[in-house]
Amino acid sequence: MEVQTPIPPPSTDTATPITANPPLPNLFNYPSSTPPTLITQGAEALLFKSTYLLPEIPAAVKYRPSKPYRHPILDQRLTKHRILSEARVLAKCRREGVNVPAVYAMDEAGGWLMFEWITGDVVRVRLNEWLEKKKELGVIGENDGAERNDTVTDAKDAVDLMRRMGEAVGKMHSVGVVHGDLTTSNLMLRPSETGAGAETNAADENNKLQGEIVIIDFGLASQSTHDEDRAVDLYVLERAFGSTHSRAERLFKEVLVAYGTSFKGALVVLKKLEEVRMRGRKRIAVHSARRLLANLASATISET
Repeated sequence: MEVQTPIPPPSTDTATPITANPPLPNLFNYPSSTPPTLITQGAEALLFKSTYLLPEIPAAVKYRPSKPYRHPILDQRLTKHRILSEARVLAKCRREGVNVPAVYAMDEAGGWLMFEWITGDVVRVRLNEWLEKKKELGVIGENDGAERNDTVTDAKDAVDLMRRMGEAVGKMHSVGVVHGDLTTSNLMLRPSETGAGAETNAADENNKLQGEIVIIDFGLASQSTHDEDRAVDLYVLERAFGSTHSRAERLFKEVLVAYGTSFKGALVVLKKLEEVRMRGRKRIAVHSARRLLANLASATISET
């Protein structure tokens, strides 16, 4: 067991200034490295697109730069823990057959993790495009997630997508992993084809909802088999789905139907989900009541 040394107080003489653009990891400084392309920047990490070993093998690099506002030793420990934790979860999922990116390389001291680049789009983009198309055709209304014409073949594609999502989440939970940040932005649709035709297939108007579900971004993931943790994972996805795809909110029940048959014990998780929902509603009600009282108090003070 590693003995943790006490963290000394930070030195005021050598304070590190906060910079808007943190330095890149040494990985990108090698002469043979492909110039990185910044894809997205979050609060804790930056995501780059690069290559692995050969120029024709695309890879994603997640880099956690140091945080000047944290004590240097604490910052190093947190970064190391998070990089190792994410890599271990990804490796476990791959080993158990869950569709996640493969880990290529990592340097926990350097704060970066390189993994497989997933071709395709996130479910959020594809589903919103599909909903917009249905709205233009008059198949669904502004806030109507149920198709008005049951003969529309695309409705079957949407239901099938929901079921694939439920199966993917169920598979992940069955191996003892909870994601911690399940949204349709962290679920990707990888084209069934590989090679040159993959990008074409991904952009095909007739195949918007087709593809293999791949779960990404395990920065908040943990290993757990507790029904409560699994239920919270589903609740986060349910709330995110309702706010991001309000016109398709009724379709989410298909996610839960597929989840319920995905592994032994899934029905227990769904029962626990009801309890989590009740707690969530109570918190929302309490928050709304407090906000109403605050508004009334402000109005009373203004009148006086």
